[in-house]
Amino acid sequence: MIQFDTLKIRSLAVHQVGNKILDEGVEFSSTLANIEDDDLLSLIKRYFLSSFSGNEIFNFYNSVGLEQNEIYAIASRIFSNELDYFEQTKLIAQHLYDNSNHPKIKKGELYIAYFDDIIYQDELVEAIGIFKAETKENYIKSDVRSINAKIISYDEGTNVNKLDKGCIIINNDKQSGYKVCIMDNLGKSNETVYWKENFLSVKTINNEYQQTNQFLGIAKQFVTKQLDEDFKLSKADKIDFLNRSVDYFKKNESFDKQQFEEEVFGQDNIIESFRKFDENYRQENQIELADNFEISSQAVKKQARVFKNVLKLDKNFHIYIHGNRELIEQGIDENGRKYYKIYYEEET
Repeated sequence: MIQFDTLKIRSLAVHQVGNKILDEGVEFSSTLANIEDDDLLSLIKRYFLSSFSGNEIFNFYNSVGLEQNEIYAIASRIFSNELDYFEQTKLIAQHLYDNSNHPKIKKGELYIAYFDDIIYQDELVEAIGIFKAETKENYIKSDVRSINAKIISYDEGTNVNKLDKGCIIINNDKQSGYKVCIMDNLGKSNETVYWKENFLSVKTINNEYQQTNQFLGIAKQFVTKQLDEDFKLSKADKIDFLNRSVDYFKKNESFDKQQFEEEVFGQDNIIESFRKFDENYRQENQIELADNFEISSQAVKKQARVFKNVLKLDKNFHIYIHGNRELIEQGIDENGRKYYKIYYEEET
């Protein structure tokens, strides 16, 4: 885990990076930023760091060699104090511009911070933060000049609660490509892939968080996408499988694939279908997973939020299913109307 409680900003550079296809160019600042106001410093820290959980960690990567990864090479020079920090931040901005070659990439400010005293694995370490602000918002300002008069104006700025893109490079495990945390608020759309794949060029570290996250993702895809093709199941049945999947990870500290299949799916034909789907999914998405690993509670918590357990009936009812599937009956009455019958012991 990464903690920012003791973090200090040693140096901060701000440049503006445009869209290369639109020929917007790069505007370099003339010197490092000077922040003397404590309140402003607190806002900047909040803007930079509040979106990072530190659970998913990456390494820099290059198929030829790590030294060929531009950001890895620059980070190495910064951490070893080989060259002037400010000049290195210009190289980072230029590299981002060279990779900003999708028409929807927005022009924005690029903040590059040198951090001291980040806590990683119970040690104080240095880190480099790279953050891009692309989205601007309007806000109103009022200035009281007298008892009876107010001057109201508006301006445009960055919402400190909405970081668009960011990464934190931790000075740890250099030989493997450092430890890198990434944040991209715009998700996995084509115009945003450039941040992770082209600009940074990183690969996922296959730790317990990643293994837990990926296997739960495979289970969810199987239940929601494949089961309908292989078996005739009701929506309530599929919700039950999703609930069982999450419950298995919540109640166990370690994962065993065979045990998971037996407890969650039970029937041999469904288990066989899952195994085929699992194998094909891993091959198509180039995923490597062990059949046994320690379970990450943080990953379970994250995935549980996207496992939908709501049964929607027309526009009239939403039934939240958390427990025993055997207490729910489904049928059709003599008039052809569909129904669910729910048994319970106590109303709360």
